[in-house]
Amino acid sequence: MDTVTLPAYPIDVAFPDLSPYAAGNGGIPYLTTYDSGVPGPHVMVNALTHGNEVCGAIAVADLLDLGVRPRRGRLTLAFANVDAYLRFDPAHPDASRFVDQDLNRVWTAAILDDAARDSSELRRARQLRPVLDTVDFLLDLHSMHERCAPLSVCGPLDKGIALARRLGTPVWIVSDAGHPEGRRMRDYGGFGAPDSAKNALLVECGQHWEAAAVDVARDVTARFLLLHGVVEPSDLPAAWLQTPPAATRVVRVTEPVVASSMDFRFAADYTGLEIVRDAGTVIGWRDGEPVTTPYPDCVLVMPSLRQLRPGVTVVRLGRLLD
Repeated sequence: MDTVTLPAYPIDVAFPDLSPYAAGNGGIPYLTTYDSGVPGPHVMVNALTHGNEVCGAIAVADLLDLGVRPRRGRLTLAFANVDAYLRFDPAHPDASRFVDQDLNRVWTAAILDDAARDSSELRRARQLRPVLDTVDFLLDLHSMHERCAPLSVCGPLDKGIALARRLGTPVWIVSDAGHPEGRRMRDYGGFGAPDSAKNALLVECGQHWEAAAVDVARDVTARFLLLHGVVEPSDLPAAWLQTPPAATRVVRVTEPVVASSMDFRFAADYTGLEIVRDAGTVIGWRDGEPVTTPYPDCVLVMPSLRQLRPGVTVVRLGRLLD
């Protein structure tokens, strides 16, 4: 069977110099928290969970450069995996997703508390954890391997779907339980607990290096801060707010497709949010065996082979809820 050639996407954005933000203001590098002194929620905007996902870093750097301060509650602005970011090489742009392991797969107490485990990403997660434990609402800014419409990843709970709907953008909302490889930051602690008022969204703003992804990152950041009342509209550039969609669409992920070896191929050049009409349609081959859609109108969520290795989710399969 022929293999699918992976496109080389252009790098259309400049990567900001993060050195001015290295000290932070509370003893944790690249993390800055402002306290208004007025009662309100603790809201965190996080960028660079993956080192090659630059759009969030641009939005967070903009907030710091603009001198945005919370009117109520606390505001934390963070660059997570700077070590990976600093390794970015335009000749190998997918290689700086992480240094040792995916930072977005380590967010369970069993992993974080295990002193026998060590990696660049675990050391950073342990630095961030005490602050994250105090956050009420988290916006985690990401981007995607392939060029696809932006989407919000809200976790498996109804409260996540409700938050994504209240934000009002992007159009696509993906409700899922995460990855077999490990728990994401957006599912950590109270964010992933049905009985907690804490909540989080992960927003995939577009393809990693397209200029439009920066526009989406700024828009959702502005809307997230305004939604939770920590800033006023006049605190942010008016140009950040884009026209919101008339409606959103929710996809409930039913299962991940996980590679068991390096032998995985897709049947077509999927990039994401394709709706496969018929059940039983072959969408790829894993170790020579066909992978088929389990039901009609199956949505392919973030298919990609760029990080292919055993245990990695290569696509998620979902049902349209509305």
